Amino acid sequence: MQNNGTKESSQKECSKQGCLVLLRHGQTAWSVSGQHTGRTDLPLTEVGVEQAKEAGARLQCVFTKGFDEDCVLVSPLRRAQQTAQFAGFASYTICDSALEWDYGAAEGRTRADISKLSGVEAWDVWKHGPKVLPSHMVSDAKEVLPSGETVDVHRTSGESLQEVSDRTQKIIDMAMPKLKLGKDVLVVAHAHVLRILTARWLGVNPDFARLLRMDTAHYSVLGTYKGDNVIVHWNC
Repeated sequence: MQNNGTKESSQKECSKQGCLVLLRHGQTAWSVSGQHTGRTDLPLTEVGVEQAKEAGARLQCVFTKGFDEDCVLVSPLRRAQQTAQFAGFASYTICDSALEWDYGAAEGRTRADISKLSGVEAWDVWKHGPKVLPSHMVSDAKEVLPSGETVDVHRTSGESLQEVSDRTQKIIDMAMPKLKLGKDVLVVAHAHVLRILTARWLGVNPDFARLLRMDTAHYSVLGTYKGDNVIVHWNC
C-alpha cells in the first residue's frame, strides 16, 4: 500500500472520528542485524535518532493541530520513548500494552540462529511462534552492542500471536473514548505489535499482520469509512 496521503485528505478522512496514528520506533542495532528485538531495552542508533526527528516533521505537516498530551501512548521501552521525544512528543502516557511481542527464546537471535539451535526448519515467528522453541534455548544473556553498551537479554517462554492480539485490544480500548470525541491518538511502539494492532482494528485474523510492512520511524493511520474500520494511510 503506497503512501499517497496529503494533509488535506488525512484531515478530511479523520474529521468526524479521530484517527489512530501508529509510529514505529527508529533504527536500533538489532533492527540492522536482524536479531529479534522484543523486550530487550535497546537505544536508538544515531541513524534512528535522525529518523525519529524526520518522522516528527512529517507528522507535524499532516496533523497540524498536533496531539493532546493525553493522546500520545508510548511503549515503556527506551527505543520507543526516545522516538517519541526526538519526534517532538515530550509529554506522553506510558502504555504497557504497547510492548513489543515477547519473542521468548528467540529474543536477540536471528532466524538462522533460531533454526539451528531449535531444530525447527526455517523457523518463522508468524508461522511457528515462540512457544514451540525448546526449553534449552530459554537462557538469559548479556550482549555488547556496536556502541559498546551492554544490554541484558531476558528470555521467557514467549507470547503466542493470539495473546499479542488480545493485548492490543487494550490499546484500542484506551484510545477509543478520545477517538469518539474527534481527537487523534498517536501510539509510538514497535513493528510487530503495531501490525497486529492493525489486524485487530480491522477485525481480521491476526495472521494478516505479517502482510503489512512497517519500516523504522514510519507511521500509519487507522480510521473509519462508512462505518467500517479501515487503513487510511500506511508506512508513510
